[in-house]
Amino acid sequence: MFDKLRPSRDKILIKRVEEEELTAGGIIRPDTAKQKGQKGVVVAAGPGKLDNNGNRVPLSVVAGDIVFFGKYAGTELDDQHLIVGEEDVLGVIEK
Repeated sequence: MFDKLRPSRDKILIKRVEEEELTAGGIIRPDTAKQKGQKGVVVAAGPGKLDNNGNRVPLSVVAGDIVFFGKYAGTELDDQHLIVGEEDVLGVIEK
């Protein structure tokens, strides 16, 4: 459904990555204790903002990057997808 959505300006479409069901200690986390993850895959990214001179400043992420984003960042589109601004991306996991 969101595969044809192209974010505008400095916005990024992210698909959440499911959290692990086991904790580091090997304990299975029940559904009631799970929180929505703050890690996801960039599905699409906008072209970037315009600077004061009218030049386009490209985003620092591209489709396929795995990123961490703020807990309350962006706008949720459904249970798995959200749109965030580039400033809400906290980091990119290097491949």
